[in-house]
Amino acid sequence: MDQLARERAFHDAWAAAIVVDGIRVQDYFEACTAPENRFILKHLGPLAGKSLLDLGCGAGENSVYFAQQGAHCVAADYSPGMVEVALKLAAAHHIHIEGRVMNAMAIDVPDAQFDIVYVANLLHHLPDPQQAICEMHRVLKPGGKLCFWEPLKHNPVINVYRRIATKVRTEDEQPLDIQIVDFVRSRFSDTQYDTFWLATLWIFLQFYLIEWVNPNEERYWKKIIVEHQRLAKTYTRLEKYDRWLKRYLPWAKRYAWNLAVVATK
Repeated sequence: MDQLARERAFHDAWAAAIVVDGIRVQDYFEACTAPENRFILKHLGPLAGKSLLDLGCGAGENSVYFAQQGAHCVAADYSPGMVEVALKLAAAHHIHIEGRVMNAMAIDVPDAQFDIVYVANLLHHLPDPQQAICEMHRVLKPGGKLCFWEPLKHNPVINVYRRIATKVRTEDEQPLDIQIVDFVRSRFSDTQYDTFWLATLWIFLQFYLIEWVNPNEERYWKKIIVEHQRLAKTYTRLEKYDRWLKRYLPWAKRYAWNLAVVATK
């Protein structure tokens, strides 16, 4: 509970600084630098009429996007401040979502309530990611889908960034081991996954070594979305090398920055 309290305090403070007018919702799913969400959308199919729990909703970009596609969204976060921001973002887009303060390891809803549970960058903030995944499985309807994307712990370049960017990260977060995929497979009937950002991680080095962007003043993982148009030429060129590496050196997948999973109950 101490860890959860620290996470709540950190994200409440972050929420207080967010200006919703500057959030471009579409970019978080459709930009070239959002490969994780593009992978998830490909495997989700039509969203109209689906009940969706956005767990760890943050500023609400995901909930608003899914609601725009016709889903009935519950935006849930352990941080009351983030839930408030998500509701403000929805109001700014004239979209209705429901906001809930919720613990991902003890989801306060009955069994089999949702068609989709979506999770972005939450599991690595939790003391027990596996318990949270079991809870997500519980609240899904039969045939429902869990989709999440999270950072992996294996890449040495991104680990250097993590050691530097201490002020924009929480002290307790633990990037995942790629073996989390095996745990998901043990609980779900079908699991699809991919990893992203190998050669494309050059962009982080570009921010730090060439552009001198202070990693404690700007969140690099936000900057790649906000500036996707400027970065598009570099990213798309390097993404070709990522595809080559994953195809011909499949063991390299574990050294990617992020993992994306879509699993069917």
